[in-house]
Amino acid sequence: MRTSLLDILACPTCRIEAPLALTATAAEDGDVIAGELRCGNCNAVFPIRDGVPRIVREDENYCENFGYQWTRWKALQIDRLGHHDISEERFFANSPWTREWLKGKLILDAGCGAGRFSDIAAKYGARVVSCDISAAIDACRETTRIHGDLTNQFQASIYDLPFKRHVFDGVFCYGVIQHTPDPAKTMRTLPPFLKPGAPLAYDFYEKTGWDDLGVIKYRLRRFTPDLSPEQNLRLAHALTAAFFPLGAALSRLPFLHVLTGVLPIAVVHDKRLSLKQEYLWSLLDTFDWYGPRYEIRQDHRKVVRLLEELGLADVKGRWGVATARAAEQPSSAASTTVASAL
Repeated sequence: MRTSLLDILACPTCRIEAPLALTATAAEDGDVIAGELRCGNCNAVFPIRDGVPRIVREDENYCENFGYQWTRWKALQIDRLGHHDISEERFFANSPWTREWLKGKLILDAGCGAGRFSDIAAKYGARVVSCDISAAIDACRETTRIHGDLTNQFQASIYDLPFKRHVFDGVFCYGVIQHTPDPAKTMRTLPPFLKPGAPLAYDFYEKTGWDDLGVIKYRLRRFTPDLSPEQNLRLAHALTAAFFPLGAALSRLPFLHVLTGVLPIAVVHDKRLSLKQEYLWSLLDTFDWYGPRYEIRQDHRKVVRLLEELGLADVKGRWGVATARAAEQPSSAASTTVASAL
């Protein structure tokens, strides 16, 4: 953890933005490798291990599968390591900012996984604070280390982030909302961390009629969230080996590619990937289908209404995406709504 971040930290237990005091037992060039953060108000203590403040309790980590997933495949979706621009394309397509705007901005990546999008933001000069509830945060620290002091990591729940309000120039949350226990609460929790007028970007699984095609998937999901990550990996390996050849063929056929939706695997087809990469991405996404405790899809129109009710400005939504900006002057009504969500 960079000592330069102390000014934006606040105790997540107190809920009164009490400052956190740092005790470092090991540090390298302003990066605290080991130590603790302590609240002077409630005396809560948060350890720092391997350069990452650990704000989570063991009993609140419902995302063991994601820690396992991103530790195993930490490099797979990182653009510069896979020699493609898939993550960068999605990052900018689903956000209201440009590459030029990011330089020097303080950006929160809420639910960073292995850091595929943190890596893109840092590539364009943003100072990125990456948070994840799971052990994936260690994979993120490793994959984004190349960016030096532009990237910082915290292991924390979105519901208990250790930051002051109104400190970030931008916030994004990609591929996470559907896997949280209360998506509406998740979406209400993040806007208060934005500076006035700062942009927000969400993406999520859209609720559509096509979901009905995945009959086998959802029947399997009746029991797979209760399996261990190792058991789900064996299942994902077996299913991908059995169905990827058919899925790869269908995905390349005009009109017939929609039939991949009936297969019990997540077929990934992208011309920027080799066939081997497509197989590995399909294996990863299939594991990602079956392991999560929660998969709660959203209607983007309802997401737009929720963000408007929070008093956000310039709210826009489309299939699987919603963007907005913090109001220039946060309204008391929005503050009350946010407080009730927390």
